[in-house]
Amino acid sequence: MMNSNRSVRRSIGLVLPALLACLFCVSEVHGQGKTKASGSKSKVQTKKGSQDKDSKKQKEPNYITVQHILIGFQGSVPGKRITRTKKEAEALAKKLLEEAKKKGADFDKLVKENTDDSHPGIYQMANFGVKGNRAKRIYERAGMVPAFGDVGFPLKVGQVGLAVYDAKKSKYGWHIIKRIK
Repeated sequence: MMNSNRSVRRSIGLVLPALLACLFCVSEVHGQGKTKASGSKSKVQTKKGSQDKDSKKQKEPNYITVQHILIGFQGSVPGKRITRTKKEAEALAKKLLEEAKKKGADFDKLVKENTDDSHPGIYQMANFGVKGNRAKRIYERAGMVPAFGDVGFPLKVGQVGLAVYDAKKSKYGWHIIKRIK
């Protein structure tokens, strides 16, 4: 019986640090970071420093609507036969970003002619802590590719941004994102 208890404690001691690391990673991916109290306001500690939760909430709306162009590469988009290399995809994404930022650019035409997703590529998203509604096609930010929301929510209506390829945050390729609402 004594050996059994030691074995269990040892197993917990081996697993616990990994579990805590996983929980930390999940909170970082979801933008929650570490929270620490400072006077009467709580602050969110992130890699970029700390800021008031209230001011962050004011900067990012509860809901946004974006349109996007996905530029994938060989093997990045399941079910799509894409022949361009990763390097070619990056160059195309940067070129399209510059085109999209030009005054009077027809973003919908750029989407139709270039996306590796389906046209029109319009998504409504609910920010962290706000309920989505699948029936109304409002997706929760936490359920989307992280870079998609990280770029989309800070944009002002009419602005265009780029989510660069990252195996964890933007695994399908590059996203040129325009906030439309």
